[in-house]
Amino acid sequence: METLKKSPSRVSLAVMAIALFALGAGSVGLYRMVSMRGSDAVSADLAHAGIDPAKRVAIEELVHAYILEHPEILPEAMDKLQAREASDRLKPVRSALETPFPGAILGNPAGTVTMVEFSDYSCTYCRGSVADVNALVAANPDLKVVLRELPIIAPASEPAAKMALAAAAQGKYSAYHAAMFAGAHPDDASIAAAATKAGVNLAAAHAFVARPEVQQEIEHNLAIFRQLGMNGTPAFTIGSQVIAGAVGKDALQAAVDAARKAVTQA
Repeated sequence: METLKKSPSRVSLAVMAIALFALGAGSVGLYRMVSMRGSDAVSADLAHAGIDPAKRVAIEELVHAYILEHPEILPEAMDKLQAREASDRLKPVRSALETPFPGAILGNPAGTVTMVEFSDYSCTYCRGSVADVNALVAANPDLKVVLRELPIIAPASEPAAKMALAAAAQGKYSAYHAAMFAGAHPDDASIAAAATKAGVNLAAAHAFVARPEVQQEIEHNLAIFRQLGMNGTPAFTIGSQVIAGAVGKDALQAAVDAARKAVTQA
């Protein structure tokens, strides 16, 4: 008997069946169907779709055999399912997400492609991503980067974030952001040093951070972050993609290119 590996036509049929399960309208994804719902549920779905019993059995056998021979597709399918679900969560909050706190922007404020970054000044990986984001801005003149302050790592993260918003109000956000990540990890001294280096009026800044809208902005960012199902910094949204972690410039550039293509085709 021929195996799936030796029969391209059978492999193609199996791949087609998998694609239909994972990508078809109303599907909950192959991984979830097979690994979480069980074979009986999959059979019921096929029956509901109007596939006759003989064909249904053949499809189930092909899919089952293909999965046994290629178990590596299950994590890939799960990754795609999670990405799709993240994109679905993004849609209802996109407008609020991409509307920046006034002044908290890098790159082109009128850019047609928007990247949002959730960042914490105590985050080592955020610090490591600064060069990648700067390179991305330099390489993409149509890119607007909306920074969302998310002080979740250390107690000193919050005063550093609030000072960033005060710097934004004075038109000094990018300078403070750069100085804060270039200096020591947040404490009273490093926050003051970064603000001074950025040219922030400290007296006005300290008065500003006491305003209720500053705390509301922090809480707003945290609420969106949780709604998107994120769990760490840095985290990015670019177009329809939600990206967790310091993934590097190339991965971010690929997402920017995809978002730009979507904009031009809209």
